[in-house]
Amino acid sequence: MQDSGPIDNSPEPEPEPEPEPEADPEPERAAAAAEYVLPEAARQRAISIAAELLSSLPTAQVPVALRRVAKFAPARRARLGAAAIAATLAADVGFRQRAGELASSRWPTVLAAARTGDGLDGLDAVELATIAYLVRPPGWADLVARANAALTRQGAQQVVDDRHDQMARLREQLEALRASSRDQLGAARSELETLRATNSKLRQRLGEAREAARVAEQAALRATGATEEAGVSTARALSAADAEGRRLRSRLAEVEASLESSRRAAREGRTTESIRTRLLLDTLLDVAHGLRRELALPPVVTRPADLVASVEPDAAGVGDVAARGRTVEDPTLLERLLELPLVHLVVDGYNVTKTGYGELPLEAQRTRVIAGLGALAARTAAEVTIVFDGA
Repeated sequence: MQDSGPIDNSPEPEPEPEPEPEADPEPERAAAAAEYVLPEAARQRAISIAAELLSSLPTAQVPVALRRVAKFAPARRARLGAAAIAATLAADVGFRQRAGELASSRWPTVLAAARTGDGLDGLDAVELATIAYLVRPPGWADLVARANAALTRQGAQQVVDDRHDQMARLREQLEALRASSRDQLGAARSELETLRATNSKLRQRLGEAREAARVAEQAALRATGATEEAGVSTARALSAADAEGRRLRSRLAEVEASLESSRRAAREGRTTESIRTRLLLDTLLDVAHGLRRELALPPVVTRPADLVASVEPDAAGVGDVAARGRTVEDPTLLERLLELPLVHLVVDGYNVTKTGYGELPLEAQRTRVIAGLGALAARTAAEVTIVFDGA
């Protein structure tokens, strides 16, 4: 049994005013208490009772050292705050007396026996040690020692009983092993007889196998002769196949040379056509440059759209200009505009995207219309400007 060790019962100054504990009527009790050893089971029981007591105490009466622990559930208090609760029980007389009252209300018979000293033999040793430690009646240290000795005897008796049970189990296992050994011995004898009979049969089969091996050896000799003859025939066939392979490889080389000659002639023909096309293109470019120098044509710096006069919305004739235009849904309109030389296309981005795919996010709309206009610019060589208004 694991003992918790002597618990220091010397009083410490309380941080808050507490009821004055009763004076100890027996001065020699302190000297006796210094030598007691509280059993671990009784210590855990006292800590559990004190943890439950914290739930019913007002905040002002809870010891300062236990106020953080008091916020936990009772079971968690006893597990996490065991050291703090045990130290407070040893140092705070008032808190220990309240815990003793709670324990006395649960075990009144044990309390009466602890105070009178009668009928102690039939009591639970853990309850007796817990009551004696918390209430501390006259001679409480002796009661704790008595309970500790009883628990020690119970532990020793439990060890003896466990050993007796273990011996009984070992005897049963020994009897089972003996019976199993007898069964295994009988099975081994039976298996030995079976092996002897099998050995006799195997000897007979071995003789038959030797005879079969002699016959097979003779057949192997005959097969060897046939194999040598087949080898000679195979060598002749391989020689003929090798000659045929050399002939086919020679024919293949001739075909590859003929194919390479055809490819070379085709490449030379394509080169001649390319040279003729290049000479014709150079001639056309020279003619164009000559015409430009002869006519003294200036460089093109003016776009067709630069020659169109601006029109105010309220100016006269605006309605006629709009009437001469095509509808937005007419696909021929854009095609004819893009057929103009050096055309500059200005696009209102959001008008296009919100008409065609307005359900997409703005970033996706911009990405999609820019990709489409990029393909249009690559196909028509038109200058394209796209504008996205708004923030």
